[in-house]
Amino acid sequence: MTTVTTTPTAAAARERAGPPTLRLLLTLAWHRPALLLVNVAIWLFVHASPVLAGLFMKGIFDGLSGQAAAALSPWTYLALALAVDVARIATLAGGVYAWSSYWAEVVARMRRNLLAYLLTAPGTRRLPDSPSEAISRFRDDVDDIGQYLEQWVDMWGLVLFAVIALVVMYQVDPLMTALICLPLLFTLLLTNALRPHIRRVRRAMREATGRVTDFLGETFNAVQAVQGAGREESVLAEFDRRNAVRRRTALTDSLLAEVFKSVNDNMVNVATGIILLIGAGAMQRGTFTVGDFALFVTFLPRLTGTISFLGAMMVQHKRTGVAFERLATLLHDGGAETVVAPAELHLKDGAPPFRDTRPASEPLRELRVRGLRARHGDGTLALDDVSFELPRGSFTVVTGRVGSGKSTLVRVLMGLLPREAGEVWWNDTLVTDPASHFVPPRSAYTSQVPRLFSDTLRENVAMGRTDESGLRRAIELAVMEHDVAVLHRGLDTEVGSRGVRLSGGQVQRSAAARMFMREAELLVFDDLSSALDVETERALWEGVFALRDQGHTATCLVVSHRRAALERADQVLVLEGGAIVARGSLEHVLGTSDALGELWGEARGEALEARPGGPTSAC
Repeated sequence: MTTVTTTPTAAAARERAGPPTLRLLLTLAWHRPALLLVNVAIWLFVHASPVLAGLFMKGIFDGLSGQAAAALSPWTYLALALAVDVARIATLAGGVYAWSSYWAEVVARMRRNLLAYLLTAPGTRRLPDSPSEAISRFRDDVDDIGQYLEQWVDMWGLVLFAVIALVVMYQVDPLMTALICLPLLFTLLLTNALRPHIRRVRRAMREATGRVTDFLGETFNAVQAVQGAGREESVLAEFDRRNAVRRRTALTDSLLAEVFKSVNDNMVNVATGIILLIGAGAMQRGTFTVGDFALFVTFLPRLTGTISFLGAMMVQHKRTGVAFERLATLLHDGGAETVVAPAELHLKDGAPPFRDTRPASEPLRELRVRGLRARHGDGTLALDDVSFELPRGSFTVVTGRVGSGKSTLVRVLMGLLPREAGEVWWNDTLVTDPASHFVPPRSAYTSQVPRLFSDTLRENVAMGRTDESGLRRAIELAVMEHDVAVLHRGLDTEVGSRGVRLSGGQVQRSAAARMFMREAELLVFDDLSSALDVETERALWEGVFALRDQGHTATCLVVSHRRAALERADQVLVLEGGAIVARGSLEHVLGTSDALGELWGEARGEALEARPGGPTSAC
């Protein structure tokens, strides 16, 4: 047995080389082999048939000039040339339809695979950049791959034409054919010399474009904050700066493309000049006919265009490699192979019946967390050996100063952030993939900054469910009955992008209602009450406890420093520096934690201000 050891240097070299572009492209192309071969055959004829037109042009001019014996009359050659053109146009029309069908399926498969992996793959799924940059990769990088595949389909016909044309031209005049090939060879050498720059420039252009779209997305989401702070000019200045970088990189990328186009186009003029200079003398000697000249002039533009195409294809190969790299980065551990994996699209037979893939409901008897450890993106320690238990039906509050790791704890527990070490047990089952495990009906989660869709309030809460009684109960538990009553269309009111038409408290309670409608065993609240007044928060927690009293024994894990939550806690966990420094009942931790003592004092102050006749009312 031979053992192959991969050295770090070799691994780094493979990483720099990126994914195997041609192998990935072949895997992608071969999902529909019959349709692919039909396209290759059609475009083979479309691109190679001009060889016949050149031969017929030679026959026409030789017949008219009488310099060489023609097998057929000039009119017969003209009729044949017209017949070839008509057949080529008809084939071209069919080819456009065949390729459009194939190309649409190819790019749809890639985008389907990207979205499916991000939504359903096991493990923590985090975008490497902003959603705007992810959309750019879905659009631009997938299109780059599709364009390169199109070039491969075209290539066979163009290469066949070039081979036949060069053989015919060589038989007519070997020296002239060799001289014409020199400028074409120069084009290929220039392309090869610039290849390292092409990949670097394309990557820089894509990254600069991503930073601009990222900034636009963030600006649109924070437009009210920008206006409130009066920082419009600063935001516009930053946008101008990023756009200037994008403009420079895009200009460099376009400049490289135009250099290739300019060089290749001018090669036609150079080669035509060679034909005129050498052909004139050959014609005087009688070794080169007018038909030969027509043949060379007919072949030359397409032959030069083929060489130009091959140069552009070399450029696109580098761009496609960059596209596969960027898509692999988007998928993290999925790799570029996931992008080109086979997938059934059901484009003709319609979508299959919906299958509910949610996990079966499993009553939570106890949730145990052991030695949870995690790090921030910069490598600093975020959680350090966190352990605790959540008995069934308990109400546990996680509290601590700002930056102590509260939100990080619940996000790592739910699988929204990766963990470095530790175990999570659901009853007697070890949870190996929290991101897939902690979903309804096992668990429901409301983040610190809830996300609403640009849809009606009903759809944001129900998320496709049609249980009207459950919807009403969720709205009641989230203390939103009065809010719904005053909205101009009630539950059918459009909330706008990310709930922009609602107040901060309404957004949080809408997300809470969505969570209550899931009827999950474990409810996780990440600082839900940050935008709620004290009385509304108190009513919300009273509703949760009333739900428990009615037999819905949901277990609650709540991140909060507010009095209304702390007073109801069966267990309080105090975090400091990513570690639990105190745990137990509220009375116990108040006597052992200075941090909680300070937070409790602040919470009491908030409660006094909210009372009728309290400091706020007195003012």
